Amino acid sequence: MMTNRQLTPRRLAWAATVLSALWLAGCGSTGSVPGQLSGASNAQGSGPAPRASSATTARDYRRDAARHIYNANASRIYKGQMPPLLYAVGTLQVNLDTGGKVVSMHWLRAPKHAPEVIAEIERAVLQAAPFPPAQRLGAVTWTDTWLWDKSGRFQLDTLTEGQLQGD
Repeated sequence: MMTNRQLTPRRLAWAATVLSALWLAGCGSTGSVPGQLSGASNAQGSGPAPRASSATTARDYRRDAARHIYNANASRIYKGQMPPLLYAVGTLQVNLDTGGKVVSMHWLRAPKHAPEVIAEIERAVLQAAPFPPAQRLGAVTWTDTWLWDKSGRFQLDTLTEGQLQGD
């Protein structure tokens, strides 16, 4: 028996929208974003929005995002060339919305031998938010490789000063 409450494409779309909103609201209340591997607190920064990026490609945007991370973590940036043996190396994709807020993260190469580094990288990304809005790109995916020293200081591949050669 059919009623006037049939599942139409419009009703299905509305239901999907409501469910997505509830799921996203739940993500915010648990303290993580999709793709986050650690239990690092993700109290995303609430400072003023940084100056907008004029990058025209995601590759160009990397430099703006890396500078933003460096500004937010000035005391943790390794000065000079990195040592020949690094404690950890990780490559992280960060999906940002049009306002520079972190929507999700995806590890392309997670330093699983160093879970504390995974947590510190995720924490650094989340606390640096919002990132420069990519006014010409809208939502953008920022990918960078984190070069981590045993001292807890790091460089991003985009802005690295290089690495010393081992003997």
